[in-house]
Amino acid sequence: MEAAAGLLPGAPLSKSKDKWSGVASGSDYYEDDEDEKDIEGLGRHPGIPNGSSSGIVKIDMPAPLREEPRFPKEKWKTFLAFLFMVVNFILTTASLAMVHERVPDRNTYGSLPDVVLDNVTAQDWALNVSEVLIMIMSNSAMVFIIFHKHRFIIARRIFLLMGLLYMMRSVTMYVTVLPIASKTYYCSPKANNTSPLLVTKRVLQLISGFGLSINGKHTYCGDYIYSGHTVVLVLSYLIIKEYSPRRCQPIHWLAGLAVLVGVIMVLVAHGHYTVDVLIAYYVTTRLWYIYHTLANNPNLKQYGPNNFLARLWWFSIFKYFEKNVGGTVPRQYDWPLPWPRRFLAKHPNRDS
Repeated sequence: MEAAAGLLPGAPLSKSKDKWSGVASGSDYYEDDEDEKDIEGLGRHPGIPNGSSSGIVKIDMPAPLREEPRFPKEKWKTFLAFLFMVVNFILTTASLAMVHERVPDRNTYGSLPDVVLDNVTAQDWALNVSEVLIMIMSNSAMVFIIFHKHRFIIARRIFLLMGLLYMMRSVTMYVTVLPIASKTYYCSPKANNTSPLLVTKRVLQLISGFGLSINGKHTYCGDYIYSGHTVVLVLSYLIIKEYSPRRCQPIHWLAGLAVLVGVIMVLVAHGHYTVDVLIAYYVTTRLWYIYHTLANNPNLKQYGPNNFLARLWWFSIFKYFEKNVGGTVPRQYDWPLPWPRRFLAKHPNRDS
């Protein structure tokens, strides 16, 4: 009876939330680990060999109906999301290239009153520490994405979120230009014009240094509201916290500590005003939580009179990228490369 019950249509399949699945699948959908086992087990009776003529009538049954959500890879959507992020990153650098000409002269205008900066002596080395932590955190988050079984879904979510954050930042720092917070940070001389050629050269220079001062390419000032350093640090932590195995609690705590130190170092270096950091934290976390609330609840992916989140200006973009994702993405992991299959095939399932 137990064996028969397992073949009933719609019978749920038990799964571990954190699971190592061996090797990445090359199909358009992410396959569950039990799929092949369930199909092979159909039509068999315990204790009776295949092809036995002992009077047992073998009835071919269709595969059990699935209630679990399916997760299409949709690699082309991931590529579109990547392009969306790149375009908005370029837009942000172009905004900075133009804002640099409008920054108040710090020899005439001092920095704004700030409860933290006014009580902390500026330390130029602290900005390098913050950017080293940014590189460590962002690369760590990338590793977890690469080894996640549903890496294409996770990657396009991150690309989309970063694109939205870059887009909003390009607007906020352009509309209101603040005086330079640091008295020692080097700012390139102004050209007193904003020709397309000049903006293009500055954009290429900023992109070549990935927007970091430690590379010696970020020599333009005025990108204050809101803090890009804080955005990358907080977003990296949220990725690690959400998409890494639950057993990685020490890593989660370490990542949180790294973010805290990184943000403090930005303020110690007078790289941003305190309000820049607070706004960046708020915008990044609110966008992350709202996006994942929508993504994890199928009912919220539809327009309706009671779904007020559907009134968000970016909801149509979200709906396009997430409409085929059937539910909460499980914490499952596998090897991202097609080799070495023969070594991993011996132990296809391992708890994370």
